[in-house]
Amino acid sequence: MLKVKNASKNNRYKWALACFLVEGFFMVEITRLFWKKAFTADNVELGEVHSAEVDTNTWQITSLYVNLTDEASRAFGFKHPYLGRVTVCLPVSAVKSITDHAVINQTLDELRTLKQCKE
Repeated sequence: MLKVKNASKNNRYKWALACFLVEGFFMVEITRLFWKKAFTADNVELGEVHSAEVDTNTWQITSLYVNLTDEASRAFGFKHPYLGRVTVCLPVSAVKSITDHAVINQTLDELRTLKQCKE
């Protein structure tokens, strides 16, 4: 278990789940990634970052889950559900940068050939 001084057991778990290391130097609260708009390299709005998958052995984010917009769902050939959104899993290697929005390092056409994460 990850040790955090002066924190209750419940708060230690919350802290461990809420933070991750970026290049080994900086800590970022993981929820700051959520609800950011995601754009492709050709500036097409893909959707919003919904959640992330963390490898608990290394405490690094391995993939992001993005809720697609209606337009992006149609572009990928997904049928939009009556309630909810289509969610895709993108490996972090497909992410170019995250500031006030996430930029994917591939165009919409290139993303069509990208293999999704599998559970």
